[in-house]
Amino acid sequence: MVQEIIIFLVFGLATFYVLRLGYKSFFTKEVGCAKGCGACSTIDLKKIEQEIKAKHASVNS
Repeated sequence: MVQEIIIFLVFGLATFYVLRLGYKSFFTKEVGCAKGCGACSTIDLKKIEQEIKAKHASVNS
């Protein structure tokens, strides 16, 4: 009986977590993705492009 309660509790928490992720992905007003890790908003594509160009320039020189 205790094992079944634990299983239902874990299943309920997992279901809540998945539904929360789905809700956040459709109804969030924040910029970026719904994962919440903050990695998407911290990527500086211009800096990465400059680093790649600098590496190619140093290789070709």
